[in-house]
Amino acid sequence: MNILVIGAGGVGIGLAASVGSQGADVSIYARGQTANAIRENGIKRTGLFTHYELENVPVYESYDEIAKNHFDYIFIASKTTANEDIAENLNLHKDILKDTTKIIIFQNGFGNDEPYLKYFTEKQVFSSRVITGFTRPERYISEVTVYTEPILLGSLQNENPECLQEIADLITESGINCEVTNEVDKYLWAKMLYNCTLNPLGAILDVTYGQLTENPYTLEVMDGIIDEIFEVINASPYETLWEKSDDYKDIFYSKLVPDTYNHYSSTHQDIKRKIPTEIDSLNGKVIQLGNEFNVDVSTNKLIYNLIKAIESTF
Repeated sequence: MNILVIGAGGVGIGLAASVGSQGADVSIYARGQTANAIRENGIKRTGLFTHYELENVPVYESYDEIAKNHFDYIFIASKTTANEDIAENLNLHKDILKDTTKIIIFQNGFGNDEPYLKYFTEKQVFSSRVITGFTRPERYISEVTVYTEPILLGSLQNENPECLQEIADLITESGINCEVTNEVDKYLWAKMLYNCTLNPLGAILDVTYGQLTENPYTLEVMDGIIDEIFEVINASPYETLWEKSDDYKDIFYSKLVPDTYNHYSSTHQDIKRKIPTEIDSLNGKVIQLGNEFNVDVSTNKLIYNLIKAIESTF
């Protein structure tokens, strides 16, 4: 089984080490210093669960370097800001894919499959829900820092996800539970509720997730974000795991945030590094759907605009 992982952040390196440690032939698309670091050191998965070290991992900096009909799976583990470019390049280099190749998206946000569906069929493009925490202490190392629930693989287009069972098995055998599901949309919206509420606000205020719950002003903002997302979900064809926003708030404040109290969001990390955030795939998606279904999402718009204002200073 040949797998190409596009994106060499914590998630990409972690996934590559996971499947590669279980016998898959894994390659990584990376550039510059990261590509050089992987060539020199291989890749490592550290932190929670079993540690793995893989040497001589093929690294590509150009799609032109890749042999034809080579990959059974493409893992998209880049920032969501790169999706349009990646989808276009994969389309221009379709000869590196087999007729049966599956693309699996391992990213934050909702709707990340849309750029790929411009060029590939619904039977080729799949999504995942990842709430395992991966960080990258060095360019070739992924550290598993948080685990709460299995990685989930499925389709937002109602395709049968059983074709991904061999990938789920490889990841599970590496020590991180992974399952296929027919309800990945519900779980992605659960993650959207969590990320949209915490990520941008924590980044704007430069605080951890837990600290956001200790201030009455931020609590009011978070409640507003959650309420608006539920109104969008109820007005759209989508569903999530809770019927009402208050049901979600109960578990959000009692368990989800306390379990990650000291965590800083990826949005916070992007702003510290002065690079574009994934806000368009998070609150930006809520705003898009709010406009489509005539739902007031003014709190999400305010948070979105503040992140965009910060980005404009980079």
